[in-house]
Amino acid sequence: MSPPVRLRRVYDDPSPDDGKRVLVDRLWPRGLAKEEAHVDEWLKDVAPSNELRTWYGHDPARFEEFRRRYLAELESPARSAALDELRGMLRDGPVTLLTATRDLEHSHAAVLAEILSRPA
Repeated sequence: MSPPVRLRRVYDDPSPDDGKRVLVDRLWPRGLAKEEAHVDEWLKDVAPSNELRTWYGHDPARFEEFRRRYLAELESPARSAALDELRGMLRDGPVTLLTATRDLEHSHAAVLAEILSRPA
């Protein structure tokens, strides 16, 4: 059984059980100094494309289509390599995926957590 994958907002205070804290957004979060972020890794390449992110606009009604398109994007070489890097981190212990998104349930980070939580 692999270690847990957690989702948190990057603006939240770190928790002792976070394990490795990985920012999975393409853009650095607004108003957050890098020294205050408590981010161990920043994997921009695992984030959705700017085009997909803009189309989605965090509209929950579009989430299923967003999820489908994002899964297709994750098959590209750069995103696939970043996803493999996340899988490698999980071999060492818990991983917390960080995002600036307010709606964690309808975010790309939730899609990543779902993928990473599947048995290998």
